[in-house]
Amino acid sequence: MTPSDTPQSRWSDLDRPPLNVPALRRGLLRPGGLWTSLDVVETTGSTNSDLARRAATGLDEGAVLIAEEQTAGRGRLDRTWTAPARSGLFFSVYLKPGDVPAERWGWLPLLTGVAAATGLARSAGVDTALKWPNDLLVTVEGAERKAGGILAERAGDGVVVGMGLNVSLRADELPAPTAGSLALAGAVSTDRETLLRGVLRSLEHWYGQWRAADGDAAASGLQEAYAAGCATLGRTVRAQLPGDRTLTGEAVAIDGDGRLVLSTGDGLQEPVSAGDIVHLRGAGGGLV
Repeated sequence: MTPSDTPQSRWSDLDRPPLNVPALRRGLLRPGGLWTSLDVVETTGSTNSDLARRAATGLDEGAVLIAEEQTAGRGRLDRTWTAPARSGLFFSVYLKPGDVPAERWGWLPLLTGVAAATGLARSAGVDTALKWPNDLLVTVEGAERKAGGILAERAGDGVVVGMGLNVSLRADELPAPTAGSLALAGAVSTDRETLLRGVLRSLEHWYGQWRAADGDAAASGLQEAYAAGCATLGRTVRAQLPGDRTLTGEAVAIDGDGRLVLSTGDGLQEPVSAGDIVHLRGAGGGLV
């Protein structure tokens, strides 16, 4: 769908107005800044897929693509992510950290998680925790709930990083019992423009710090910040690994490569670079 400067004025839910594109551009696009373009579409399958296609034919770093509604959003392991129109933030950005060694690019989804958590703390007044490697958790009625997810994919000369975040979803709209939203977590603001500006400004800050340190997560402060906000650390977890292998242990650290280090029952410490993580001892007694 063609990006529009003036999203349609008609919507079914008066609590969910469309984004004001000119105002977002005025607030985020500035000379010398990271963000170079910003487009909003009414609906699309996946902002990640759309931006990746554009990147394949040449795209400047700092492009931002936002959808009012995403009908085929993708998470890790090809899971789908759907939500009512204008009920959340569904967006992707294009980053080209060409001066950073490629082996350090794996930190980008974790960096985005830190940026989202810090940005939302300021703009929404919500304590957002990070579940390794790419989930955003909020507390709803004393229990941890997934409110968002992050997906990073190589595209062209860079990386497309996408985020889906439940903002105003009500309890009867949640896709699963383990899901949550900022509204249900008691956010002081669910204004999507305020939240988007907060997250993107925070992402610009952390990305700049990381690039200035040549992608060194320790030197940039990223590794420490991620560990401080990571709800997975200190928990007993089950890692479902590629090849149908399962590993259970205590999550004890995030190493310099962004891997989750598990201490297993036999006293060994094993780093996990990819896998589906289940918190076996979650807040509120549930599995997350």
